[in-house]
Amino acid sequence: MLTRRRLLAALPASLILAPAALHAARVNDDGLHVQDWFLDSFLDLKQDIEEAAAKGKRVALSFEQRGCIFCTEMHEKHLADPAISGYIRQHFEMIQLNLFGAREVTDLDGRALPEKDMARRWAVSATPTILFLPDKPVKGSAKDVASARMRGLLPPPAFLAMFKFVAERAYEKMEFPAYLAQHRIDAAKAAATPSN
Repeated sequence: MLTRRRLLAALPASLILAPAALHAARVNDDGLHVQDWFLDSFLDLKQDIEEAAAKGKRVALSFEQRGCIFCTEMHEKHLADPAISGYIRQHFEMIQLNLFGAREVTDLDGRALPEKDMARRWAVSATPTILFLPDKPVKGSAKDVASARMRGLLPPPAFLAMFKFVAERAYEKMEFPAYLAQHRIDAAKAAATPSN
């Protein structure tokens, strides 16, 4: 009887913890942390944008690398926060790219290169770097037509604000620092942390 009481007393706590465990990041064969809700894509950016737009979403490309402590923090802290991950999942399709990876990526201008070469083409040298693609396919390189770029890891409030900045198309009216000021997010605390 005592054992049953202990079991019943422990049950609610395990039920509370279960949803977080279901959305925990895992580490893939390349040593990158991965969320189960990231888009598994053929990496044809034109097609990815079209499919995301059909769902009312935007595409965000997240460049990461093995051993990147800020990438790990992004997954274990920022993306583990239901307010942040919930907003991103509602408004974006996240595609993870490996800074040193070999999967072929087809840019918006039709050029196909391995991830590591596409990173160089797009001037991505630090991780994490997130490129926010336009809401509809346009001609050109993603580097030139991206709506915004997040280089390095921002503190959680500013990290979420960057996704809102893009989803709300605020980049058409103002720069990101002005958006942070307008929403009273401390710009000093929102400075990017050093990245790899």
